[in-house]
Amino acid sequence: MPVRKTHRYKSRPQSERAFQAQVIALAKLTGWRIYHTYDSRRSEPGFPDLILIRGSVLLAIELKSETGKPTAEQLAWLGSFAGVQRVESSLWRPSDWDTIQATLAK
Repeated sequence: MPVRKTHRYKSRPQSERAFQAQVIALAKLTGWRIYHTYDSRRSEPGFPDLILIRGSVLLAIELKSETGKPTAEQLAWLGSFAGVQRVESSLWRPSDWDTIQATLAK
C-alpha cells in the first residue's frame, strides 16, 4: 500500500488585534463587564489592555501575540494589580475635596 503524503500548512499567526477581539467576544458571552482604552496614546504607558469585572472578580489583562513581548511599564502595571488586596469604588465631586485628600493620604 503506497504511503500518502499529507501537506501541512502553517497557519498564519494570530495578530494581537484579532486575539483581543476573540477575548472580548468570549468575555461578553460569559458575562464580564469590559473596559478597553480605545486610543491609548494619551493614557498612562503600559496600562493593561483589558479590565474585566464579573461579580467580585476584577481581571487586569495584557494581551500579546505569541511572539509579542511586554514592556517594562506593562509588567509594572501587572505587578501593581497583582498586589492589590482591596478595591474601593467611589464617586468624587469637587465638593468632596477633604475626603479625597484624606483617602489619597492613607
